[in-house]
Amino acid sequence: MSTPNVTDPQVKKDIEENKVIAAIGYLGILCLIPLLLKPKSQFCKFHGKQGLILTIGWVINFIIGVIPFIGWVLGFLGMIALAILSIIGILKSLNGEYWEMPYLSEYAKKLNI
Repeated sequence: MSTPNVTDPQVKKDIEENKVIAAIGYLGILCLIPLLLKPKSQFCKFHGKQGLILTIGWVINFIIGVIPFIGWVLGFLGMIALAILSIIGILKSLNGEYWEMPYLSEYAKKLNI
């Protein structure tokens, strides 16, 4: 999942037309919207995949948070980190940027959707 040349007019058009739908991809299970509604848009796919990885992270974080004491602390810290990544992803997609999340983008690149 390499970032395309954003100076290409077709890429610019794709980004401009799909900013909002890509941003929706960072809102939990709504990550499926850009993946299903705009399967041909590279911009939507890029952000939708990252949103899917974040959603999986939220589920894992919830499971960890059930564990007493240490799980509560880790769950709280994980919740803050995931919320920050979601907000940054929304802002970057609304700005029309291809932004790779630290650490988690590696998993998004491996998704073959």
